Amino acid sequence: MALLLQLRTVTGLRGKADRIAKAVFRGLSFYTRVLENCEDEARFDETFRWPVASNIDGNEILEIQVFNYSKVFTNRLIGTFQMVLQKVVEEGQVEVTDTLIDDNNSAIQTSISIEIRYQALDGTVGAWNDKEFLETRSVHSEADGTHPLETDSLLSSHRQGLDISPGKSNQPSAERSFRRAGKGVFSAMKLGKTRPSKDDHRKQDEPAVLEAEDLDRKALLQGLEPDTISLASVTAVTTNVSNKRSKPDIKMEPSAGRPMDYQVSITIIEARQLVGLNMDPVVCVEVGEEKKYTSMKESTNCPYYNEYFVFDFHVPPDVMFDKIIKLSVIHSKNLLRSGTLVGSFKMDVGTVYTQPEHQFYHKWAILSDPEDLTAGLKGYLKCDIAVVGKGDNIKTPHKANETEEDDIEGNLLLPDGVPPERQWARFYIKIYRAEGLPRMNTSIMANVKKALIGENKDLVDPYVQVVFAGQKGKTSIQKSSYEPLWNEQIIFTEMFPPLCRRIKIQIRDSDKVNDVAIGTHFIDLRKISNEGDKGFLPTFGPAWVNMYGSTRNYTLMDEHQELNEGLGEGVSFRARLLMSLAVEILDTTNPEINSSTEVQVEQATSVADNCTGKMEEFFLFGAFLEATMIDRKIGDKPINFEVTIGNYGNQIDGMSKPILRRKKEGGDGNEEESELLQNSSEDEGDEDGEMVSVSSSQPMKPLVTDRNYFHLPYFEKKPCIYIKSWWQDQRCRLYNANIMDKIADKLEEGLNDVQEMIKTEKPHPERRLRGVLEELSSGCLHFVTLADKDQHHSSRTRLDRERLKSCMRELENMGQQATTLRSQVKKNTMKDKLKLVQNFLQKLRFLADEPQHTIPDVFIWMMSNNKRIAYARVPSKDILYSIVDEEMGKDCAKVKTIFLKLPGKRGFGPAGWTVQAKMEIYLWLGLNKQRKDFLSGLPCGFEEKKTARGQNLASFPPISLLYTKKQVFQLRAHMYQARSLFAADSSGLSDPFARVFFISQSQCTEVLNETLCPTWDQLLVFDNVELYGEAHEMRDDPPIIVIEIYDQDTVGKADFMGRTFAKPVVKMSDEQYCPPRFPPQLEYYQIYRGNSTAGDLLAAFELLQIGPGGKSDLPPIDGPTDMDRGPILPVPLGIRPVLSKYRVEVLFWGLRDLKRVNLAQVDRPRVDIECAGRGVQSALIQNYKKNPNFSTLVKWFEVDLPENELLHPPLNIRVVDCRAFGRYTLVGSHAVSSLRKFIYRPPDKKAQHWNMTGEIVVNMEPEVPIKKMETMVKLEASEEEKERKKKKKKGGGGGGEEVEEEEPDDSMLDWWSKYFASIETMKEQLRQQEAAAAEAEEKEEMEMAEEIKLDDSPMKGSKAQAKNKEKFKAPKDDKRKKQQSVPEFPEKKNKPRIDELKVFNKELETEFDSFEDWLHTFNLLRGKIGDNDDNATEEERIVGRFKGSICVYKMPLPDDITKEAGYDPNFGMFQGIPSNDPINVLVRVYVVRATDLHPADINGKADPYIAIKLGKTDIKDKENYISKQLNPVFGKSFDIEATFPMESMLTVAVYDWDLVGTDDLIGETKIDLENRYYSKHRATCGVSQTYSIHGYNIWRDPMKPSQILSKLCKDGKVDGPHYGPGGRVKVANRVFTGPTEIEDENGQKKQTDEHLALAVLRHWEDIPWAGCKLVPEHVETRPLLNPDKPGIEQGRLEMWVDMFPMDMPAPGPAIDISPRKPKKYELRVIVWNTDEVILEDDDYFTGEKSSDIFVRGWLKGQQEDKQDTDVHYHSLTGEGNFNWRYIFPFDYLMAEEKIVISKKESMFSWDETEYKIPARLTLQVWDADHFSADDFLGAIELDLNRFPRGAKTSKQCSLEMVTNEAELPMISIFKQKRVKGWWPFVARDENDELEVTGKVEAELHLLTAEEAEKSPAGLARNEPDPLEKPNRPDTSFIWFLNPLKSIKYLICTRYKWLIIKIVLALLLLVMVALFLYSMPGYMVKKLLGA
Repeated sequence: MALLLQLRTVTGLRGKADRIAKAVFRGLSFYTRVLENCEDEARFDETFRWPVASNIDGNEILEIQVFNYSKVFTNRLIGTFQMVLQKVVEEGQVEVTDTLIDDNNSAIQTSISIEIRYQALDGTVGAWNDKEFLETRSVHSEADGTHPLETDSLLSSHRQGLDISPGKSNQPSAERSFRRAGKGVFSAMKLGKTRPSKDDHRKQDEPAVLEAEDLDRKALLQGLEPDTISLASVTAVTTNVSNKRSKPDIKMEPSAGRPMDYQVSITIIEARQLVGLNMDPVVCVEVGEEKKYTSMKESTNCPYYNEYFVFDFHVPPDVMFDKIIKLSVIHSKNLLRSGTLVGSFKMDVGTVYTQPEHQFYHKWAILSDPEDLTAGLKGYLKCDIAVVGKGDNIKTPHKANETEEDDIEGNLLLPDGVPPERQWARFYIKIYRAEGLPRMNTSIMANVKKALIGENKDLVDPYVQVVFAGQKGKTSIQKSSYEPLWNEQIIFTEMFPPLCRRIKIQIRDSDKVNDVAIGTHFIDLRKISNEGDKGFLPTFGPAWVNMYGSTRNYTLMDEHQELNEGLGEGVSFRARLLMSLAVEILDTTNPEINSSTEVQVEQATSVADNCTGKMEEFFLFGAFLEATMIDRKIGDKPINFEVTIGNYGNQIDGMSKPILRRKKEGGDGNEEESELLQNSSEDEGDEDGEMVSVSSSQPMKPLVTDRNYFHLPYFEKKPCIYIKSWWQDQRCRLYNANIMDKIADKLEEGLNDVQEMIKTEKPHPERRLRGVLEELSSGCLHFVTLADKDQHHSSRTRLDRERLKSCMRELENMGQQATTLRSQVKKNTMKDKLKLVQNFLQKLRFLADEPQHTIPDVFIWMMSNNKRIAYARVPSKDILYSIVDEEMGKDCAKVKTIFLKLPGKRGFGPAGWTVQAKMEIYLWLGLNKQRKDFLSGLPCGFEEKKTARGQNLASFPPISLLYTKKQVFQLRAHMYQARSLFAADSSGLSDPFARVFFISQSQCTEVLNETLCPTWDQLLVFDNVELYGEAHEMRDDPPIIVIEIYDQDTVGKADFMGRTFAKPVVKMSDEQYCPPRFPPQLEYYQIYRGNSTAGDLLAAFELLQIGPGGKSDLPPIDGPTDMDRGPILPVPLGIRPVLSKYRVEVLFWGLRDLKRVNLAQVDRPRVDIECAGRGVQSALIQNYKKNPNFSTLVKWFEVDLPENELLHPPLNIRVVDCRAFGRYTLVGSHAVSSLRKFIYRPPDKKAQHWNMTGEIVVNMEPEVPIKKMETMVKLEASEEEKERKKKKKKGGGGGGEEVEEEEPDDSMLDWWSKYFASIETMKEQLRQQEAAAAEAEEKEEMEMAEEIKLDDSPMKGSKAQAKNKEKFKAPKDDKRKKQQSVPEFPEKKNKPRIDELKVFNKELETEFDSFEDWLHTFNLLRGKIGDNDDNATEEERIVGRFKGSICVYKMPLPDDITKEAGYDPNFGMFQGIPSNDPINVLVRVYVVRATDLHPADINGKADPYIAIKLGKTDIKDKENYISKQLNPVFGKSFDIEATFPMESMLTVAVYDWDLVGTDDLIGETKIDLENRYYSKHRATCGVSQTYSIHGYNIWRDPMKPSQILSKLCKDGKVDGPHYGPGGRVKVANRVFTGPTEIEDENGQKKQTDEHLALAVLRHWEDIPWAGCKLVPEHVETRPLLNPDKPGIEQGRLEMWVDMFPMDMPAPGPAIDISPRKPKKYELRVIVWNTDEVILEDDDYFTGEKSSDIFVRGWLKGQQEDKQDTDVHYHSLTGEGNFNWRYIFPFDYLMAEEKIVISKKESMFSWDETEYKIPARLTLQVWDADHFSADDFLGAIELDLNRFPRGAKTSKQCSLEMVTNEAELPMISIFKQKRVKGWWPFVARDENDELEVTGKVEAELHLLTAEEAEKSPAGLARNEPDPLEKPNRPDTSFIWFLNPLKSIKYLICTRYKWLIIKIVLALLLLVMVALFLYSMPGYMVKKLLGA
């Protein structure tokens, strides 16, 4: 169902212009091509097709608009034609000629002629009408270019109904059919990505056909402002995606499966809240198979470890990322027993690697017990985990004193988006059956047995093994079966969501000796689940998964066995497995639940046969159009190609008998019958039934192309193959994937365009990006409408339905985001938005990957002499046919160029880079019943040759095609030059030549010796190139050209250096050779070597048709102009670039670090510079050892360079050594590939002039300080708030007196105070930056740009910058008001805060651009690049460095430069450079500390010391090694005297001290001191923040700030400095203010200008022209590297270097940065009383509860200083009285808040190890037992820096004090000195809830060691200062010592009332008894009256 419009002509146009027309129907617009320079008539002759889903209504309107086309402005509308479609609907076909109307609805004289056809839907496929097809075919060929009926032939009405919603295009169909009418704009096919050609005005008679595909642009012509859309982008998008060819893939080498280096580093910091009483925890760290343990901590639930573990691996990425990291806490493990598991946590390495920076830093892992699912969490473990691959650098967040509150819940070790409450879940993996297993058996016995007994059993015993999260499960083994049936389910129990991403499913063959894998499949959980709020749990199938692996021949040793394990790309189909997966979240409260997590295997119910879809017959057709570039190594035996799909077509055990096959697949007979019946009901059923698949071409002997390659003579006869196969019909899955793939391809192409535009600096890349986003959003919405129709389908699995929903949601969402992004793209936000769009691309690719397979991939094998040589694998979805064009595979019915590669490991490295064969192949795969169009995409002009059986059957596939049409062409390859090629010789250069292949011809350029940047300037002409097919198809679809670059060797074969592809520009014989298309322009093509880029080729290619007139009609070729080059043709004039004269000035400074050449030392080197054939040589260095600098500094040469800077040739630097007898040896070379950064562009005079005057007029004086003030106040305020918060936390309510305490006392301050304060600042800044970045993202464009500017200012000077202007220090209270108002200047000076320095968390070089502000360093390389990526580090090839610079400028130079004052013509553009004579310098190296060193000893630690090397000086600080530390604090400075330039490379290394044997290098860092010394950034001695002449912040530089300033002004020719009154200084036209007084040691004030000068220096970058940022006082962090482990950081070193020239006054002594000595303290803890302690014991006699209480306390982690009170026996109320004093002496580091302990690790240790542990006091309450172990009752741990204030009374003391720390006032014993109060003891009850188990009244008293000596106190209750005896009740004495007393006490206290009651009762009883006893007597007496 479609509407077709043929737009013929537009006549009566006025003037001469470029015309373009646009046709719109139902909101979908198509554009014609641009007709250039047409006068009154425009002949478009183009056809458009709108697929329609609902019938066209009679009153719908078709609109056509005609425009004058403009490249720059919007197009101008000429007129519009609108037509109501009533007549079209009635008649089906209408021809119309009518006039256009203009904007005012009045008719104009321009008229238009069109034909419209409407094909209604008949919905059936219908019978094959041979005649119809042929007729249209013939019409088409006669009609010479206009195709009235072509649409019929290709889009015949037999297409099934297109369910496409109205208004959405079905573009490619229109494109495929009509692109032939329009001529495709071809632009360079580079790397398979297409690119706009270099400039747009070459495209005149070319179509700017805006396929709907490229431009669903309604906006285009509706008068939007030109910035929103421009036609430049339009021409750029019409790329060469043509109708007949699809793009080749470029990258050759398989990257998967190659092993790489990885390092997993894990730091276990501490654990908290471990469940269990009084445990001794150890942490076990497991990565893959390797285990390491921490030390054991005794008797604590919150152990502190801080231990670092490193695991090194060398495995393929896939294997690495599937390894499981498991952290488990084990309780009381020792040598004899393995301990009990408390809890564990697991995650796979891949999850860590996908984190930002590849790491988790300071995160808490939640521990859970896998044995007990019902239990909750078992504690938290704080750790850092990082995974580093080669070349990744990890930015470790800066380690300083960790004072932040530990917010556990906020920092869990989980990837983003994973909920913290993970639940247990069951993963049910059901394995039903497998089929298609290879006939394999490795045991020879089986074959012998078969031979002897003749039993013909299947020789394979398969079972399935599933691996998930480190656990394995297996099904049962099905003996001897190729079609095993299992119906079993494997159940894993794992936390959900799991932190392991892949499930590995493997079919294995069970064998007595060893089991081998048959095939492996991985299921990525992220693809089968969705975590969003509308997401779904992982679900899969039941569906078949296809497994691929090694080839299916049965050899004893399979060399590709690894492929079956899932490593690398499988090269053949192995088997398919029917399986499903489901997940059930467990309800752990349910009592029946089985709580074990062992893997279980159970029987499962089988599934119905049709659950995976209805069996359909598929038809695969392939035609081989060309097979060239066949590797000569294969030999000249006959070659044929085999195509297989699954096992069909496989010659060894292929399935050729479909009937039998059906039985197997269908499972039962009746289904098979129904299929046959159905089959025969089709028209051609009977003939088709006999169609035997032909899966391989006929063997053919190859012919020689050249010395490397053969080709097969497929000239006019092209062999075909066809295969019938039967698969379940699940095409929908592939269709949706195809739609998404196409959207993604288009997006990728667009992004490549945008990047290309940015790279080549084309105008308006942002417009192109907007266009890309628009396409993306329309593509996404289109997907939603297309996919909507598949919602209901019988055999859809749950995953199909859910995935469809989530894809639709995602794409809809993406479409909306793209629309909003589009409006935000502006010039300045371009880069960020580009990143966001890249994320879209990744997401699309991820969504398009369908996890449930359907049809297996197609393999094409090249066989030589029946041996399998090379293969290609084509995904079946790419060639799958659909009647809906978007759903079609991108290569279906198209000619695709594929390159065959070697299988498996053979394809690694250089072997994989050579092409085994280049094939042009046409493939079509679809349902057999849809197959009538299977030939439609072949190049036209052939006859079909069929087998005898199918001779007269129309639809029978041909066995070969015979082309009757052939065109002859001449190809001209203009090979101009290549650059940045690969070094293939040991000299570090190459002798390159290029070989160009086209069809079966090849030619070479000449060889240019010793260069990496050859300029061949050569034209290669290929005559009589024969191409088969229709002429007009050739124009749009020429075959591709392959260019290979080789290195010529004198002996042996030429080495391969890379390859690239190109498409020629085609000229047919009836076209003019004239602009805009001809002559073609040179373009850059990227050269690939394996997967890496290896340079660029600058060339142009044209393909010219040789018409009937022969070659005479072709444009003439100018003969060879230069005689000396012989018969070589140069590139003709119109094509080679336009040149103009440039001068290149070279600054020769010196050579450094030259290595030996051929064992001889370099003695007299010289540098040769060459560019474009001209060059200059430096002076000769007479004696390299004595002085490696050049005597003549500047030389120049003139050269002709292209005007277009992008075409500039590279500049080559070579260093040669002049030996005796006039011999020269090449030392090394360097190619400067881009001269751009060295091009000098004279400044624009007008701007400059205006600038100067303008600035003087603006009075800057008051403004500067105020601006700075504002930023300062803001920063200060935020800082202040932070301080306040801290104080609140620390000091509870009372603010005042504690603030005073905070103010540091000057005498206490040292360099470390400054350092730690600076680190805090740095962290704060990072936080602010992150916050600002987050804010900026939310805001809109304009603010965004400002935000960034604002954000820089705190970076530059940070808070620090603000502080030096004490003038503007505001008292703390009015900071707030200040922020609103302009600051008034307060008189009162505040107490000084700590001065700070700048801590860079990277090298200084990265911050200051390697200090190459005028002196550049060029690495000289030598030696060939290693072949495999592993050992080819550039470092190893460096043989030295050349220092110098280059300046390139166009002649002549403007006069004003040469006329400037002090211009020295000898120095040219390099004015004012210092002399390069040797100079003596004092180098002072400060090493602060190292962090995260790589452990060097077995115990996982290292004993590091510093070694420094500079020239001949070698300092090894071996005696000061630091024992067993990975984060050592060195705090050392070293002075070295050095002479530049001989000694200028400083190496600072960290070695590991070993008692025995040599010390190992841990890592080293190298610093080029010379560049620092000479840099304008003044890196000799950092400029500090304030100037002071005494104290911890003393000025270090021998030159005072004022001297430095005047020198800078003099050197930079800047006017100033002029010091004025009132603290002002003027430099150039900037005015700075600052304080003018300074205090000396005695507090005397003096006048000084130094503060002012310093203020200028700290803002030197603001000074016009001369200004640049000066290096501040700093500490830099340098990574340590080890040459044995290239690219992987081995730790970091914090340090800085000062340099002082020896001819200046000597600097003062070095700053003392020696580590702070810990201060000695004594903590006295008095335990007064306990209360409410729970009662544990039962009394023997009375059975009452009591406890024998004692309290234990310790301060240091290992309990080595634990102290116990005496026992309070028999407490009946839980009250205990002790009056007992503990005394804990300890060493404490105030700055780091850590206690320092030194002790030997074990009895074998050589020396003591220093540990730093947090200051935590632990108090525990115990119940003493005589005969059994004491019982632990409860504990409390107080962090001495932050603990809750004790309660006043026992009543007020509650659990809150422990659980609710955040809200309580916290105190620090170091501030309070003395604290007394009640604290609760807590323990966990049976339900893991915390409960109070007692309360303790204690008093903490902290004294320094001196104070403790003055007022000593005794331990326990001893002298001196004894405590009184506790007043304990007597029962606490043991009852058997004093039984009466205790009985008395027992009776008195507890049973008093009971006894009284008993006594009374007894008395009563006695009375009753007496009464009863005596009563009868009395009665008798009474009665008798006695």
